[in-house]
Amino acid sequence: MAVLLTTNLESVPLLGRGKVRDLYAVGTDLLLVATDRISAFDHVLGSAIPGKGKILTQISLFWFDLLKDIVPNHLITAEVSEFPALLRPYADQLEGRAMLVKRAAMFPVECVARGYLAGSGWKEYQASSSVCGIALPAGLLDGSRLPEPLFTPATKSQDGAHDENISFSVMEETVGAEDAAELRRLTLALYAKAAAHAEARGLILADTKFEFGRVGGKIVLGDEALTPDSSRFWEGAAWKPGGAQPSFDKQFVRDYLESIRWNKMAPAPALPDEVVERTQAKYLEAFRLLTGRELVL
Repeated sequence: MAVLLTTNLESVPLLGRGKVRDLYAVGTDLLLVATDRISAFDHVLGSAIPGKGKILTQISLFWFDLLKDIVPNHLITAEVSEFPALLRPYADQLEGRAMLVKRAAMFPVECVARGYLAGSGWKEYQASSSVCGIALPAGLLDGSRLPEPLFTPATKSQDGAHDENISFSVMEETVGAEDAAELRRLTLALYAKAAAHAEARGLILADTKFEFGRVGGKIVLGDEALTPDSSRFWEGAAWKPGGAQPSFDKQFVRDYLESIRWNKMAPAPALPDEVVERTQAKYLEAFRLLTGRELVL
């Protein structure tokens, strides 16, 4: 299968390239194209995961539809046949992996919901028995379910560096108390519905992050939604607090990079075929379990 590492829409203004997505201006709207690039430890790697951009896009589209009763989203259409004429010549690059979206004034924070203790939250808990300044009971383990889901905002890195957790009071200072309260409400409502759906499909949604913006004065959900790149999905039947959980993300990639003792500095290494294939299979399995459908790449 061919991979798409970088898009080239010659006649369309390029606004920027993220770790995974390329962003173009289409009149007053935006075109988000999810490539097959993969990042780890804040670096884009020298290999791609075939079809990854399509998988991520289709998962986001599933969630945008499922959650639209809680908050509207920025999607206009993901059907290439409905894109403006200037995009049609690039259909081979866009099919299945592009979304035409409304341009939103994005809030400068990541809105994170945590239902389980993992990642940076687990590290902070070990040091202070709290996460983002929120005190937690003693005796929790890596992977423990939290007494109730937490809203733990983070800064949005503008230079590719790692996002940093912040307290809710800092978020209030950043976006204003009223918007901070509404973003917290929306984040926890989205998490509750998504976690319930995932649980019904045999998955645990340990945590996830959302990005919100404003369109016409109204708050909308933007960027991606509840993909393995922005969320921790665990196997429900295999969940056992006390260590790392079997997950549906790029754990194979991170494990390999740790095994070769990469110094986490550029240039990032390429991946063996086996790691690429196992990672692709995990992303496809996440799509199948979440949506109940098979995705043909």
